[in-house]
Amino acid sequence: MKIQNVTIWYNNRDVLKDIDFNIKKGEFIFFIWDSWSGKTSLIKTIIWDLAPKRWNIIDDNGQNVYEYSKKNLNAYRRNVWVIFQDYKLLKSKTVRENVAFAMEVSWFDDNKIIQRVPEVLSQVWLITKKEVFIQTLSWWEAQRVAIARALIHDPDIIIWDEPTWNLDPKMAEEIMNILLELNKNWKTIIIATHDDKIVNKLKKRVITFKDWKVFSDIEWWTYNL
Repeated sequence: MKIQNVTIWYNNRDVLKDIDFNIKKGEFIFFIWDSWSGKTSLIKTIIWDLAPKRWNIIDDNGQNVYEYSKKNLNAYRRNVWVIFQDYKLLKSKTVRENVAFAMEVSWFDDNKIIQRVPEVLSQVWLITKKEVFIQTLSWWEAQRVAIARALIHDPDIIIWDEPTWNLDPKMAEEIMNILLELNKNWKTIIIATHDDKIVNKLKKRVITFKDWKVFSDIEWWTYNL
């Protein structure tokens, strides 16, 4: 994916200006942000949930996302899955029903849903919790449900907004271990975070945004917030 000359205008002002960077398949990338520097706007633009002022978002086949048909855009969004901070889980449903719902809205048949849901719940160590309601889960378990829903469509790219913000260090490390394992299987992982401990420990590529622009793009460095 290539992000070229993206400028995002929101509430009568630019929130990001002339953003340029490439994302290679299988990379693990951290986005680091200044306060109010357009994090959510950029994530929404990548999945074309927010139309920028200027843009070129080029997929791996060389096509610009804004030229997609509605059908192709839906397929693209399933391939670039975003986990937002609130996870958007359905509290009135069980773990299994939450994960199945992500397939139901995409018109998968029942047999495929019955087969796929246990597979992804096993990947995130939740198979024994499949009939438990979301509202009874710990924060850490709810995060794993969010990962399971991301995996249900087998996306190439997973973007996660602040995955460790409400976790103790042990749980944060376990979340990162799941994502590292996915990355080993050629999933591209993008983490938007302020957690310098995780960034420094994993030693991955870091793209820093400051004053509404890309401030630096470095394979790894010791980042001090």
